[in-house]
Amino acid sequence: MTVSRCSWCGDDPLYVEYHDTEWGVPIHDDEDLFAKLLLDGFQAGLSWITILRRREGFLAAMDGLDPQKIARYTPRRIEKLMQDKRIIRNRQKVVASVRNAQAWLEVMDSGSFAELLWDHVGGSPRINRRNRSRDIPTETEQSRAMSRQLKKLGFGFCGPTICYAFMQATGMVNDHLVSCFRHPELS
Repeated sequence: MTVSRCSWCGDDPLYVEYHDTEWGVPIHDDEDLFAKLLLDGFQAGLSWITILRRREGFLAAMDGLDPQKIARYTPRRIEKLMQDKRIIRNRQKVVASVRNAQAWLEVMDSGSFAELLWDHVGGSPRINRRNRSRDIPTETEQSRAMSRQLKKLGFGFCGPTICYAFMQATGMVNDHLVSCFRHPELS
């Protein structure tokens, strides 16, 4: 039996597994959301499969993407990361990940990162009913608002396109095509 899924994942086994088990599943954990936003920031200008292939390397090199540890990275630690072939060695992205962790800590001092993010979709997933990939936008008013808020709080590498991809991946938006077997499972 052939399973119908979104075409973007192609037939790469890693991508298919990600699509079938992770993409679009609602995440409400503060630290998990931070980790996903950090990886989405590293994706800027690259394909998601590039990040997926290095995700284990990121986890190993960057303390499991623990924001409390990343927030304390020193310039020396940043230099060490710049030599680590397991991650994307882009200085701006590495430095931004440290700033983002520090901003995350500030958000957590006064509330919840998950609540701050999920407020952009009214607290529950938006269920879209798209028939074609070309009908899926790269950004929305909600992703633009999220981007503005995150930037105001000190986050970097969180433009509206990154925020929309993040919203899709973390289940804030169900953008599986209606023909995909995951659409009804996540609706």
